[in-house]
Amino acid sequence: MQEQHAIAGQTVDLGPELEAELTALDREMPRMQSMAGNIFALATAWAERHAAILQRTPPSMRPAMEARLHRIGIRWGVVHGVRMTAQFPAMGSPR
Repeated sequence: MQEQHAIAGQTVDLGPELEAELTALDREMPRMQSMAGNIFALATAWAERHAAILQRTPPSMRPAMEARLHRIGIRWGVVHGVRMTAQFPAMGSPR
């Protein structure tokens, strides 16, 4: 399913090929992390994939792609950013 992302008030459709690239990267991150001997190796692997994906991204879509890559990078701890979490109690609130 294609996603559309708003950048500077405009909706950007990344298309199925670029969405597939992002999905593949997100699925491969656990393997990349387990194969990396240290954080520097993981950062290098991330940087290589990041650059390759951006190279295949049309210039008009790069801001949207960079935003998506940044969010993936935050989730995997390879770029600076704040993780947002929320607590969802298993049981209803006490009365």
